[in-house]
Amino acid sequence: MQNEPILSSFISKLQAVLPADAVLTEEADCLPYGCDNSRRMVAPDVVVFPITHQHIKEIIALCNQFKIAVLARGRATATTGATVPVQGGVVISFERMNRIISIDSDNRVAVVEPGVINQDLQDAIKEHGFFWPPDPTSSAYCTVGGNVSCNSAGPRAVKYGTPRENILGLKAVAGDGSDINAGVYTSKGVVGYDLTRLITGSEGTLAVMSELTLKLTPLQEEDRVIKAIYATMESAAQAVAQIMAQPEIPCALEFIDANAIEMIRSYSEVELPHEAGAMLMIEVDGDQTTIDKTLSKVIEAAKVEGIVSLEVAQTQDQAQALWRVRKALSPALKKVAPKKINEDIVVPVSNIPELIHQLNLLSEQYQIKIVNFGHAGNGNIHVNLLINPDDSEEMERAEKCLDRVFDLVLGLKGTISGEHGIGIEKKKFVPREIKPQTLEMMKKVKAIFDPNGILNPGKIF
Repeated sequence: MQNEPILSSFISKLQAVLPADAVLTEEADCLPYGCDNSRRMVAPDVVVFPITHQHIKEIIALCNQFKIAVLARGRATATTGATVPVQGGVVISFERMNRIISIDSDNRVAVVEPGVINQDLQDAIKEHGFFWPPDPTSSAYCTVGGNVSCNSAGPRAVKYGTPRENILGLKAVAGDGSDINAGVYTSKGVVGYDLTRLITGSEGTLAVMSELTLKLTPLQEEDRVIKAIYATMESAAQAVAQIMAQPEIPCALEFIDANAIEMIRSYSEVELPHEAGAMLMIEVDGDQTTIDKTLSKVIEAAKVEGIVSLEVAQTQDQAQALWRVRKALSPALKKVAPKKINEDIVVPVSNIPELIHQLNLLSEQYQIKIVNFGHAGNGNIHVNLLINPDDSEEMERAEKCLDRVFDLVLGLKGTISGEHGIGIEKKKFVPREIKPQTLEMMKKVKAIFDPNGILNPGKIF
C-alpha cells in the first residue's frame, strides 16, 4: 500500500490525463486485478485502462514521478505470478486496447494492440487465409500481448516457432518513459540491436507494449492426426527422435507418460490399452499434393520397436476423437489435484527418456505423484506435482522434490522454463541456470530501460 497523501495526489493526476471511467480505486474493484493462475494475490492500489500509446506514456511518467510500481496485464493466465502486483501500485489493464489495427495479406503482416485475444486474432486472419503460430492452451482467453510478454507458444512451436519467431516489431514505452519503436515491417532487417526480441519474453520488466507487428503464416490445406501408443517411454522417445530427425516435421508432437495415461483411464471415459507406457499425439499439415507423403514419412519414423498401436484419423470427427484423449488429461488432473504444481521444463529431445526415468525415481523418493506430458518435438515437458497445498508436510516434500527436478533438468542440458516464464515462482532458481556475470549484464540492461525499477518489480531477478 502506498503512502495515502502521495497516492491521493497520484490518483488525481491520473484522473486528469485518462478518461473518466478509466481509473479504478475502490478496493473491491481493484482486487480481481491482483491475481493470476499462480494462486498468488496482492491487490493493486489503482487499476487503469489506457486506450492509446500516449495514455501509457502519461501513466509511466506519473509512476516515475511518484516512484510507484506499475504492471502491465492482459488476461492473467500466467502460472508463475508474473502478473501479480507484489508491491501494489498500478495495474495497466489492456482490456480496452484490443483492436486489430490492420491485416496486410500481401505482406503477411497483422498490426494489433496488446489486448487482442489470441483466438479473436486467429478468427480474423483465418478469413484472409492465415494463422499466427503461437497457440497456448489458453488461446481462447489469453491476449497476444501476454503471449509476447512471456514468449508463450503451445504445440505448433515445434514447426512454426514461438512469439519471438513470429513478431516483426513493436511500439512500447520503456520504464524511463522513452518511446520505443523497434523492429521492422519486412521479413528481413538487421539495422541496430534487436530490441523487439529482447522485450519479447521479458515479462513486462523492460517496457510496456502498445502495438505489435506480427508475422502471419498461410493456412495449410490439409492436416492429419495420429495417435501412437508405445510399450515404454524409451520407445516413444526413440520415435520422437526419429520423427524430428527427418525433413517432414509435424506441426504438433505431444507426449503423455504412463502416469498421465493411467489418470486419463481412471478419470475419464476414454479407453486406452493397459500395456500403454507412453503415447504420442502427432499432427501433420500440408497442401493436398504433399500431405500424404508427409503423413507416410512421419508414420514410418514413428514405427519403432515397442510400438503397440498407431491410429490415423480419416475424418475431422475422427481427428477430434483422437485429440479427446489428450484433452481428457487436464480435467482429470483438476479432479485429482486442483492445486497442483505445474512446471514447464525443456530438455534436448534425446534426453527425454532419462528425464522421465529420473522423475519417476524422485516421485518414489519424495512420495509425490508426478504426471508428465507436453510438447515432445522440442523437449518441452510439463511436469505436474500432484499435491495438496493445505498439507504442510506434503508441501515441504514437494518443495524439496521440485528443487531436485530443476537440478535434474539443468544436468540434462535443459532449461527451467520453456514458455511459462519466471515471474515469482522460479526467480530463486534463475542463478542456477544463468552464470553470475551474465545475470549482472541482464540487470544492467534492466536498469537502462527502467532506472527507477518501477516496471513489474520483484519478478525474474
